[in-house]
Amino acid sequence: MSPPEKVDVAFRPVRAGNAFEETVERLLQAIKLGAVAPGDRLPPERDLASRLGISRVTLREAIRALQESGYVEVRRGRYGGAFVVYQAPRPARGDLERAIADLGDRLGDVLTFRMAVECGAAEALASADLSPEALETLERRLADVNAAGPDDYRRLDTAFHLAIAELTGSTLLAGACADARLRITDLLNAIPVLRRNIDHAAVQHEAIVSAIRRRDPRAARRAVREHLEGTAALLRGFLA
Repeated sequence: MSPPEKVDVAFRPVRAGNAFEETVERLLQAIKLGAVAPGDRLPPERDLASRLGISRVTLREAIRALQESGYVEVRRGRYGGAFVVYQAPRPARGDLERAIADLGDRLGDVLTFRMAVECGAAEALASADLSPEALETLERRLADVNAAGPDDYRRLDTAFHLAIAELTGSTLLAGACADARLRITDLLNAIPVLRRNIDHAAVQHEAIVSAIRRRDPRAARRAVREHLEGTAALLRGFLA
């Protein structure tokens, strides 16, 4: 059975209620997860408002708030729009300890949550009859992250992991994976990106995609588990 059409996790509709606050949160999530790279423009206003399920007035108010906070820059004219200016800070001494302290006793819970949703997403995708277009998307994300340098690695790694959840077609699952990733973003950004870690992760990424290609759910779950356990071990190593 084929999964539904790919979910756009970065700009999925906001929940009913406080539309302005929800819109700011959704756009911040997209920016911090790297769904829109620094220097790139957010989708056109009409399209973005439609995708988020809000009015253009609400969208403009949210973008104005992000501009005032230094996340985007609004440019006028024919080639204008809202451009992302936020860049994840480079790791500095004490960043990891502060990120750990901010999580407090929730660190174990956050890592367990991520393990559950990402393993589940890979298992679900490996159980599906994927279209050639879906496989091409996954292969492209794999190639992008495995060819990335240290400056782009975190953003493209996020895109790879979220693509697995998005391609299941489950809005809830994709949203949960995005939430899990966002909860550890500060932790990951606090760790230096080393070439040997990129090379090691590339082997694990290939194992995940290979299992999905073969439609082997158990192998896909196992490959993701091993990969995430490696990330947890890296965190522990930097904290030691």
